[in-house]
Amino acid sequence: MAEAKKEKKRRGDRKDAWLVRDVDSIHFIMPYNIPGRTANEAVLNETIDITPIEEYLAKKNYEGIEFKYTFFHVITAAIAKTIVLRPKLNYFFSGHRLWEKKDVSISFTAKKKFADDGGEALATVKFDRTGTIPVEHVHDEIQKFVTHIRKEGKNNDIGDIMDSLQKLPRFIFKIVIAALNWMEYHGCYPSVLMNGDPYYSSCFITNLGSIKLHASYHHLAEWGTNSLFLVIGEKRPTVFVKPDGTVEVHDGIDLGVTIDERIADGYYYAQSIKIIRHLLAHPELLELPIETPVEF
Repeated sequence: MAEAKKEKKRRGDRKDAWLVRDVDSIHFIMPYNIPGRTANEAVLNETIDITPIEEYLAKKNYEGIEFKYTFFHVITAAIAKTIVLRPKLNYFFSGHRLWEKKDVSISFTAKKKFADDGGEALATVKFDRTGTIPVEHVHDEIQKFVTHIRKEGKNNDIGDIMDSLQKLPRFIFKIVIAALNWMEYHGCYPSVLMNGDPYYSSCFITNLGSIKLHASYHHLAEWGTNSLFLVIGEKRPTVFVKPDGTVEVHDGIDLGVTIDERIADGYYYAQSIKIIRHLLAHPELLELPIETPVEF
């Protein structure tokens, strides 16, 4: 279960994160001798049998429903619940220190239209650590996003700011970026730029399966505070071996998770992947409050 969080800010905390104060010597030294997320990437690959998700979606998408539930909703909800239950997945390094995000958030990009010249829009879904029903929250928030972007043709706040910065001369833009990097290092990065930036979320997801592209890896970035990147692959017939040794072919999806290996050890990641796997095999659990423990 997720650990209870202190609401009161303590000296040394950031506006968006608590300073992790009980670090061991290894985690104290690592950001100095192996700096940078891209130098500490590790990739975890899972192939998921999506038969239970297909059966679940068939029940959720009753006749006449206006905005259908999708695999993306279920997978996003499972990732968010896992982060709530496994707090170290919400850690990041910045300024040679280890931090834990105050918010649980999932970001993604979406094409405004499926064409070579179709621009992309950014979206972030935030989750309360208690009381939230993950799959319903994801469904409702993405419905709002789709309406806002594809029907109204408007960007979000960070997208509008990026569009404005694009107009600056290159030498001024370089100065702006250098100043922002300095502010991030010292924990005073502006909230107006942080909110909605996918590289400041708990997990950045790309759904390559939606555009029929097969890939299982995406790099992390030095920009921001994002320590998890999830790639969702294309649905395809896959061979699965059952516990009794028999073989069956079902539709499967490849998931590739790129992580900053400094924020947790291998055992912690292995247990976290077990939770994701169990939630996707039993998606009805995503209709329980997000803080409900997963028993298996």
